[in-house]
Amino acid sequence: MDSWLVSLLPIVLIFCALSILTLKIIALVDILPNNFKQKNDKLIWTLVVLFSGLIGPILYFLLGRKQKIART
Repeated sequence: MDSWLVSLLPIVLIFCALSILTLKIIALVDILPNNFKQKNDKLIWTLVVLFSGLIGPILYFLLGRKQKIART
């Protein structure tokens, strides 16, 4: 492997980690102040986002946002 590529690897890893952390924070900010249709959905989505890596926030944004109760 080229030395410039090896020196670039930590920067790429930090960028990926910060991106995942940012997605998790955005998802949690969306989950916590809202109510959901079923009683335990907030807890379930919080645990999914926290403990499932990159796929958790993506699943929440694709599936979980539809389960929120609309504010009036």
